[in-house]
Amino acid sequence: MLKHLFGEFFKKGKRPMLAVGSKAPDFSVLDHLGRTVTLAELRGKRVVLWFYPKADTPG
Repeated sequence: MLKHLFGEFFKKGKRPMLAVGSKAPDFSVLDHLGRTVTLAELRGKRVVLWFYPKADTPG
């Protein structure tokens, strides 16, 4: 999941870096319960992305 998310955001030559203060592009991720959450669903709310390895998994 993170590989996909970061791969989409940081492909060299594909997307420029975001300027400070600009809006984040829409994306979707799986939450801790396996549900898909999109940034568009959360527009207007404060959002914190917290990445950490799942328990008992490598990485």
